[in-house]
Amino acid sequence: MNPPPPVPRPLVIGATGMVGGAILRRLAADGARPVGVSRAPQAAQAGVDWLAADLTRVGEAALPALGAVFATAPAGLVADAVPQLAAAGMNRLVVFTSTSIATKWDSPDPEERAAIRRWGADEARLIAACDAHNVAWTVLRPTLIYLEGRDGNVSRIAALVRRFRFFPLMGGGEGLRQPVHADDLAAAAVAASATPASAGRTYDLPGGETLSYREMVGRIFDGLGMPRMIVPVPDWAWRLALPVAVRVLPGLSATMAVRMAKDMTFDGARARAEIGFQPRSFYPEFR
Repeated sequence: MNPPPPVPRPLVIGATGMVGGAILRRLAADGARPVGVSRAPQAAQAGVDWLAADLTRVGEAALPALGAVFATAPAGLVADAVPQLAAAGMNRLVVFTSTSIATKWDSPDPEERAAIRRWGADEARLIAACDAHNVAWTVLRPTLIYLEGRDGNVSRIAALVRRFRFFPLMGGGEGLRQPVHADDLAAAAVAASATPASAGRTYDLPGGETLSYREMVGRIFDGLGMPRMIVPVPDWAWRLALPVAVRVLPGLSATMAVRMAKDMTFDGARARAEIGFQPRSFYPEFR
């Protein structure tokens, strides 16, 4: 009698990151026994198996029989790995890119603009690779991702506030934002993988609340348990002070300052309707 075929396993690429780690935890809690991919060996984790592998050479790794694959790694690297993952059984791919492909496409910073356009091209190449290998794909594009203490957006502002006790705001900081928590994105990814109708779809994933940049910074002060000390700076003064400010305030950049007045909002209605996306309101907690 022939042995039964191996049971396909979910694979998480980028499993040590904010969103990938949350996906791994959710799959493990559901009893799916996911496999996390990491370049370096990881400590044992209940309900999880780890595979030490480099995504650029994933075909050389001892891949298990695959089912759904979740990827938070750069889309270009994932696109290159699609043939090897498909050969191991991958029939479903849920991959994260970013709404920055839309909001920063015409960035005034030439390096950033070039990087964003590469992201867009890599996303298109990923989709083409999936189609060529009969892999059902879903692309998730989050807005401003945060996970207290780990992200480079909200937590970077929190670090500046904690250090200097104030935050400089260009103009009124009226640009709108929709911060989205990493765990809410993980929930969306798992739901999308289990929703056949989401195959071949791209979803914008904004946070559960739309608020001004100023109010977003204010909520960060609240989450630190500190009084709000937000200092408006006129545009002309920003331009004079910025060369010094970027040295004195690590993490501040010219493009970050200019965007404080720009709306960066998206409609999450389709994600709510089709994959049950239910992001939380923005009340980060750093204490």
